[in-house]
Amino acid sequence: MPSQLPTLKLHNTLTRTKEDFVPINRDNVRMYVCGPTVYDFAHIGNARPVIVFDVMFRLLRHVYGEDHVTYVRNITDVDDKINARALRDYPDLPLNEAIRKVTEKTATQFEKDVAALGCLPPSVEPRATEHIGGMVTIIERLVAKGHAYEAGGEVLFRVSSMADYGQLSGRNLEDNIAGARVAVESHKENPADFVLWKASSENEPGWDSPWGRGRPGWHIECSAMSQAFLGETFDIHGGGLDLIFPHHENEIAQSRCAHGTEMMANYWMHNGYLQLEGRKMSKSEGNFVTIHDLLETEKFGGRKWPGEVLRLAMLMTHYREPIDFSVARLEEAENKLVSWQRAADSGRDAAPDAMAIAEFANDLNFSRVTTVLDAIARKANKGEGSASNCLAATLHFFGFTPYGLLAQEEAKLGATRQKVQDRLSALNAKDFATADAIRNKLLEDGIQLMDYKDPESGERRTKWEIKR
Repeated sequence: MPSQLPTLKLHNTLTRTKEDFVPINRDNVRMYVCGPTVYDFAHIGNARPVIVFDVMFRLLRHVYGEDHVTYVRNITDVDDKINARALRDYPDLPLNEAIRKVTEKTATQFEKDVAALGCLPPSVEPRATEHIGGMVTIIERLVAKGHAYEAGGEVLFRVSSMADYGQLSGRNLEDNIAGARVAVESHKENPADFVLWKASSENEPGWDSPWGRGRPGWHIECSAMSQAFLGETFDIHGGGLDLIFPHHENEIAQSRCAHGTEMMANYWMHNGYLQLEGRKMSKSEGNFVTIHDLLETEKFGGRKWPGEVLRLAMLMTHYREPIDFSVARLEEAENKLVSWQRAADSGRDAAPDAMAIAEFANDLNFSRVTTVLDAIARKANKGEGSASNCLAATLHFFGFTPYGLLAQEEAKLGATRQKVQDRLSALNAKDFATADAIRNKLLEDGIQLMDYKDPESGERRTKWEIKR
C-alpha cells in the first residue's frame, strides 16, 4: 500500500454533508456508477461522470491498493429508445438482430471514446441483458414482501410501502403524487408507483418471467447489476445530478426493500450539469455535440480536440458545480496542459506529488490540484531537483500523458516549418497557385502566415502563429 495516504472526504448527496470516507471493507472498496444507454453515440455531457469517477477510481486504488478496489460501470442495452433506434436504422432486419447491431456499434464507439479521454476500464462492465434473471429474482422478492404488485400488464413498485421513500432527493410522496399524470396511468394504485417489469408484444424484445413475456423497467437494471458484483450494500454509488430522481431514488427503494437493508450504498456522489457555450445542450436547439464529434470532426470550434484536453477542461470545474463547456474553455485547458508537459520529464521512478493528491482527496478538488501542478512546473522550469519527474508522475496519476499533447504540438511545429519553407520556395519560383494552396491548407489547420521583407536584405520572410 502506498505511503503518505490522504484522508478522503466526500460530499454525500444522501446526508448533504461532506464526510470522511470509511469503507465497509478496506480490502474490497466497492463503487458503482451508472453507465450509458447504448442507443446513440455518447454526448459530451455523458463524458463528465465517466471522467469524474475515473479519477475517483484512481484515487481509491492509490489509497487502498489496485487489487482492493472494484469499480462497476454498467451498459444499458435493453431500453425502448434502443428499440426505436433499431427500427429506424435497420427496418429490414428482425428486431433482435437490429437491436444487436445498434448496441454493439454504440457500445464499441463508447469504449473507444472514453479510452481517448484517458479513462481506465472499470473492473467490471456488465450489460443489462446479461442480468435479466437477477432482475426477476429481485422483483419476485418485492412482490412476496408486499412492496410490488401486478396491474395493467406491468409489475409496479408500491411506493407507499416504504416509509422513508424520498430521502435521497428530498421529495416526499405528496410531491410525487402532485407531479404524476393520474389519467394516463390509472392502473396504478398510486400515481407515484413505478414500473419494475412490463409486458412485451411479439415485435418487442422480451424474456420469460412469472408475469409473462416481458422486459425490465429502467431502475431495476442497476439494482440487479450492482448486487451481482458488489453485494446488497456497498460503498459508493455515483452518477450525474439528473439521475438523483427518479433513477437513484428508485434504485434505493427496490434494493433496500428487496434485501431488507438500511442502505443500498453508504455514499452517493453526483456530478453537476453541463451546458454548451452557455446553453442547455439538445438536438432541438442544434447544439448537440458527441464525444466523437469533438475527437474526430471539426464540428466544435472548427477543429479536432485531443482527448486529454477534453479531460482537463472537465476537471478544471469542481465536479459538483455546473460547467459551461466552450471553445474558450478548451483553449485554456490546452494551453495549461502544454505548459505542464513542457516542464515535465519522464517521470521514471518518481511518485506523484503527495500535496496534489491530498488536495484532490478533499472531495475531488481538482482546482487545487492545478495550483500545485503550476507550482511544481515553475520549479521544474528552474531546474530544481526532481520537480520535472514529480510533475510527470503526477500528471500520469490524474490520467494525462506527460508527453502526449506536447509531442503532437512539436510534430505540428516541425511540419509547419517545412510547409512554410515550401511556400517560400514556390513564391520565389513564381508558382503562386502552389503557394496559395499551402497558405490555405495551413490556415485550415489553424496556422496563420504573415509575409514581410527583411529590413536589411530586402528578402521575403514569413512569420506564422498558431490560432487556437
